[in-house]
Amino acid sequence: MKNQLLFMLILLFAGFSCKNKSTELHDHEGEEVKIYITEYSDQIELFAEADPFIIGETANILAHFTLLSDFKPIPESSITMSLIVGTKGIRQTITEPVKQGIYSFDLKPEIAGIGKIIFDIKNKEGDFQVIVQNITVYTQEEEAHEAAEKSVVSKTNTTVFTKEQSWKIDYSTESPISELFGQVIKTTALVQSAQEDEIIVSAKTNGIVILSTENVLEGMNVSSGQVLFTISGNELANDNSSVRFAEAKNNFEKAKADYERLQELAKDKIVSEKELLSTKNQYENAKVTFDNLNKNFSLSGQKVSSPATGFIKQLFVQNGQYVEAGYPIATISKNKTLLLIAEVQQKYASILSTINSANIRTINNNQTFSLEQLNGKVLSYGKSTNSNNYLIPVNLQIENKGSLVMGEFVEIFLKAMSNKQTLTIPNSAFLEEQGNKFVYVQITPELFEKREVKTGGTDGLKTEILNGISTNDRIVIKGAILIKLAQSSGALDAHSGHVH
Repeated sequence: MKNQLLFMLILLFAGFSCKNKSTELHDHEGEEVKIYITEYSDQIELFAEADPFIIGETANILAHFTLLSDFKPIPESSITMSLIVGTKGIRQTITEPVKQGIYSFDLKPEIAGIGKIIFDIKNKEGDFQVIVQNITVYTQEEEAHEAAEKSVVSKTNTTVFTKEQSWKIDYSTESPISELFGQVIKTTALVQSAQEDEIIVSAKTNGIVILSTENVLEGMNVSSGQVLFTISGNELANDNSSVRFAEAKNNFEKAKADYERLQELAKDKIVSEKELLSTKNQYENAKVTFDNLNKNFSLSGQKVSSPATGFIKQLFVQNGQYVEAGYPIATISKNKTLLLIAEVQQKYASILSTINSANIRTINNNQTFSLEQLNGKVLSYGKSTNSNNYLIPVNLQIENKGSLVMGEFVEIFLKAMSNKQTLTIPNSAFLEEQGNKFVYVQITPELFEKREVKTGGTDGLKTEILNGISTNDRIVIKGAILIKLAQSSGALDAHSGHVH
């Protein structure tokens, strides 16, 4: 754990050695005024630090481009920046980044007014475009600086965390979602095989069980038709299956020979039609008996095969044990479909009919899955209790994705339908301090405000937000702990790590 923390701290401060005082924030006394631009397309986040746009003066725009799919810098690209006011515009194309994901543009505006910036991006992944509206080009420097100074963001309770830092860690942001979020029942559930997923293999005759190999064990993978046991009656004085098989074979062979012989005699009218039909009937009866035994038996006994591909869930016999016909020998599980049996308190009885989904969290590795991810469904819920158990059962069926083990317990969050619209965020966004929950709200992609939130219910993946944030905020959902470490260090320079 200490090594992991040390690694994170090294990673956190990796970009802090390079500093350029000429490009620090606009709210530092006596330093250049800067404006900050944040925009999102469907695929890309743009964050740019720029000089105010003034007619006749060259403005530098240092733009950071991040892929929203993984919040890493875009691959090397050809990027054209166009500044358009009215029907006229200027543009510049950059093919080499200052550093991966960071491109520096220099434009000299020619027309004042309110316009837009368009970034056209071309790389091996395809063509992309980011459009920034409401960009103002000023006529005088004083006017531009006055407007920029009015847009200064308050730094109270905020932390600087540069794009270069966030690119190096598991990091992402997203906006809260307003969605239907009903009551959630948290309980535990027992994982079992679905009934149609298990097959009990039974003995078809009396005899002694003989394992086909030395490794017929619980948990062993088997294929359909694989011979697992032989039930031998060779040593039994009564009801010896080998004797019955031999008798049936002899009777069949005799009946067959008699019938074939009479068929030849019937051609010459030596035997009557009645006698031929009687012999044929004896032959067919003997054949049915022999075929039935021959399918399941040999002189060594009954062969017991696996009826399906799966694994041996349970063995009921030992090598050399005597069994009778119908006695269960083993249970074969296909291991494809699982049954989750949850039990809830009686106070939830009125809402059980509205449960339409669930989230499942494994206890051994703390993974959480939605019912939809596991192609699951709610099968049934109990309508009553009994004297032995006052809890009400709820049964769900899921596909086994390999993370669940039959017989284990899992945490389950049963989700009831609701008409209530509420704000939710992923549970990974929360930080907890002294019983209170906090999130980091993005002010800009490099500046974050720590904000306390009041929460409601949780379904194991998302939590209801009662107050503290809105749908207009953007929340850090991965990497919040490292931003907290950056805030705690108190040693971060606001522009450390930038490549200018």
